[in-house]
Amino acid sequence: MPRGKVYATCEAALADISSGDTVLIGGFATCGVPRGLIGALCQKAVKDLTCVYSPGAWPNSAGSSGIDQLVANGQLKKLISALPFGPTADWGIIKNAWQTGKLEIEVLPQGTLAERLRAAGAGLGGVFLATGVGTRFAEGKEVRAFAQRECILELPLKADFALFKADTADTLGNVVYRGSGRNWGPVMAMAATVSIAEADRVCDPGGIDPEAVISSGIFVNRVVQGPDC
Repeated sequence: MPRGKVYATCEAALADISSGDTVLIGGFATCGVPRGLIGALCQKAVKDLTCVYSPGAWPNSAGSSGIDQLVANGQLKKLISALPFGPTADWGIIKNAWQTGKLEIEVLPQGTLAERLRAAGAGLGGVFLATGVGTRFAEGKEVRAFAQRECILELPLKADFALFKADTADTLGNVVYRGSGRNWGPVMAMAATVSIAEADRVCDPGGIDPEAVISSGIFVNRVVQGPDC
């Protein structure tokens, strides 16, 4: 049984994830990525997942790992990202799956992705943004003018699970990030029904200076101490 919000393993923290769920994955490129949680997700018998992430895939000495491994396993139905794949060989699995029709990809401007997640976390019905007006990003979307400036209605991006990296978490779910972990962790924690922090260190209540807490425990449902990486 978990100790409060603390789970013994990444596998235990992901026990109830199901096929068809939408999963947010924090980090940026190779930094601040919850590798333990993604590794555990790769081992689960789930499919048809929708994965939302900023640029993020990395090589591993033992082979492919991360988002690309989920794609290689056939677990993902759709990717939503500002940069789903890049020019390097390590990203080829994602690109090939998309080109062969095995994977759907939705590309969003990075700021739009952040605002859609923020809207979900704040309980908003949507946000009007000027980004993408007059481009393919506006196709099929409502356009209104505010102060003589056209804006596009972007709908909230709510998810079932959020997986993100933390530097330190306490057993109540209060979280401190480090470096790139803070880029997407806070907004993703608020935008998911179940938010899971993979922390380098887990402490008892009082072990974190309250002034340093970035995501409070009300937004973090589960904590797991991640493997060294």
